[in-house]
Amino acid sequence: MTTEPETTTPARPSGKHPETGEPLRVVILNQYYMPDVASTGHLLHELATELAELGFRVEVLTSRPSYGPRETWVDCPMKETVDGVKINRLWTTRFSKDNLLGRAVNYITFMGQLFLRVLFTSRHDTVYLYTTNPPFLGVVGAIVSLIRRHAYVMLLHDAYPQMAVWVGTIRPGGIAEQVWHWVNKISYGRARHSIVLCQKAKNLVCGTYRVPRDRVHVVPNWADRKALDSKKKSESEFAASHDLLEHFVALYSGNLGLYYEFETLLDAAELLRDEPFRLVFVGAGGKRNWLAEQIINRELSNTLLLPYQPYEKLGDSLAACDASFVTIARGIEGISFPSKLYTSLAVGRPILALSEDDSELRELIETQGVGMWSGLGDAETLAANIRRLMANPSDAEERGAKARRLFELAFTLKACAAQYAEVLRASHPLVPHEERTASESIGTIVEESSVA
Repeated sequence: MTTEPETTTPARPSGKHPETGEPLRVVILNQYYMPDVASTGHLLHELATELAELGFRVEVLTSRPSYGPRETWVDCPMKETVDGVKINRLWTTRFSKDNLLGRAVNYITFMGQLFLRVLFTSRHDTVYLYTTNPPFLGVVGAIVSLIRRHAYVMLLHDAYPQMAVWVGTIRPGGIAEQVWHWVNKISYGRARHSIVLCQKAKNLVCGTYRVPRDRVHVVPNWADRKALDSKKKSESEFAASHDLLEHFVALYSGNLGLYYEFETLLDAAELLRDEPFRLVFVGAGGKRNWLAEQIINRELSNTLLLPYQPYEKLGDSLAACDASFVTIARGIEGISFPSKLYTSLAVGRPILALSEDDSELRELIETQGVGMWSGLGDAETLAANIRRLMANPSDAEERGAKARRLFELAFTLKACAAQYAEVLRASHPLVPHEERTASESIGTIVEESSVA
């Protein structure tokens, strides 16, 4: 196992009041939170913990674990403090999120309680961070800010109603979409600042809702540097237990949902049927049953479909491969962005990226030399890229090493949390007005650097 030294980062913003030295209060609101298996829940736990270490007084409003299959649910206290973060959980229904009606009921039971809680307990000495989980959560901040003093920041993970239109849940141009856009315009308009994951998402928010560009900041997600490192596949218990040590393994680990391209991966597996190759899916989601059927119908003996792994074993399972898949479906980038990119970079494996031609994902992979890109539907090129890595282990190892260095440079928790802290300080009602500015350098570290 190897662990590379921490990359030197600029001085980090403090979570203390600039004059009194008292902690600045931050409340994070999201439907899912650790120990739930939702990736956003773990990301927000890491962010909250890091903000607390920076000196902020951090609280979280969330629900009981319910994101994944029932076997992943963990009994948790309704109130507890973990890693310096005060967690308040609301009682909610826990129907399957893959059922539209069940998901709607879950949203209603969560949103109703959360709205009342924030309305009656909102404090003027606090900045609130609203995520898009549920996708219309920010409307709570907008409504409360019309009634009380309520400073808040919007954090866009998935853009709605754009995502709902893409999936087909609502009709393009219909009343539901128009009302949703109107609500979003108010929510983003009343927010002091907003955070998005990529430049296309910034263009979407600024262009659709006429938000000034200096109030929208690109801050990427990250991966856990301590839990994920560039250990060898031969050291992975997961690889040994699933007979993966003697094959070239390409791994997709994460949400097996509608927003990701899997057809091309399966087509490539068919082309590589008679070669020492294994395609491994690990996770759950709306396409899992479809994947299981495809593997059987196509008789893909070189393809495995495995369940979610416990978080504490994530590093070991991610290391059980020679290359990592990062995919995003057509028309999705900007509406969403794959967080699995950062975990794949962290474990030091070359990235097999699958996206549209003008993708930011493609630009990062190719300019930084951390993997290989294929277009959506182009199984021939994908199979050729895999064969190239299989035939040139030194090339694969070099690309993996660059991936880890890029991660250390731009996608560690400390690097990204410092940017969050800067935006939160710029939005905090107790910070003097003249200090409420967010640096224009936020989100530019990859653009100004190269590991290639």
